[in-house]
Amino acid sequence: MMVETISESLHSGRKICFAIARRQVVLELAHRLSEIFPSAKIIPVCQGHTDQLTADLIVCTTHQLFRYSGSFQVLILDEPDAYPFKESDVLHGIAESACSGHTIYLTATPDDVLKQRVKEGSLLCLKLNQRPHGHPLPVPKLICAPLLIRLNLLIRWLKEHDDHPRMVFVPTIRMASQVKHVLSLFFHCYVCTSRTPDRDQVIIDFRNEKAGLIVATTVLERGVTIPGADICVLQADSGVFDEASLVQMAGRAGRTFDHPDGDVLFLLKHRSRTAEACRNAILEANRSCAV
Repeated sequence: MMVETISESLHSGRKICFAIARRQVVLELAHRLSEIFPSAKIIPVCQGHTDQLTADLIVCTTHQLFRYSGSFQVLILDEPDAYPFKESDVLHGIAESACSGHTIYLTATPDDVLKQRVKEGSLLCLKLNQRPHGHPLPVPKLICAPLLIRLNLLIRWLKEHDDHPRMVFVPTIRMASQVKHVLSLFFHCYVCTSRTPDRDQVIIDFRNEKAGLIVATTVLERGVTIPGADICVLQADSGVFDEASLVQMAGRAGRTFDHPDGDVLFLLKHRSRTAEACRNAILEANRSCAV
């Protein structure tokens, strides 16, 4: 749908912008869209990429929209329910002033504000529960166990999936460091958190390894696509994770045509209503697409 929207806007000469919360995703998406629309000038606008500000299609971080007051007829706002856009009146105001036409909110996990607007009739909701490749969304397997058993299960799972990239999500920066230290005894392992220097290069190195392993916090829960990735969420019952976070992390699996399936494992200390709600939401999305 987004490709068609962008294509029609470019063809009609309307100014269009794709705004995203995170810099890494801006760079990746600008590259992907340049491959889809080779005749259009497409530029990323984010930290380190502000020399050029004018193009047929701008792909920018939400903060960079302050440069474009009234500039766009079409604004595609990705993940409006996520940090830093979520609950930020300043960023909401900047986005509203940047677009004089239609704003499209793109998210797998709409928040209560968007849901209320749909209910009131001020926002049209179009649900696309099936990915372009037509395969069902990978459904998480939930396992509750004590800490040592969870670590044992994690190491076994990582070995069983060593022919694919593996992403292990954890709730805190401290836990990411601890888990990386333990896993490095068995595997070559990357770590990515909000405090990781040169995160862009870490992601590039991990992607280039083809069957690498990375431990990450929620900084990688959205936007970044690693073809063929299998996903484990360690301590999925943590209060840091809400249903939207778990859905997004599970959604890192099975994203591409070459690798439409994937394995998702949630390891928990205790039974979690949030984790079960995530699993049920994915099952319901798959049922809605069944013929």
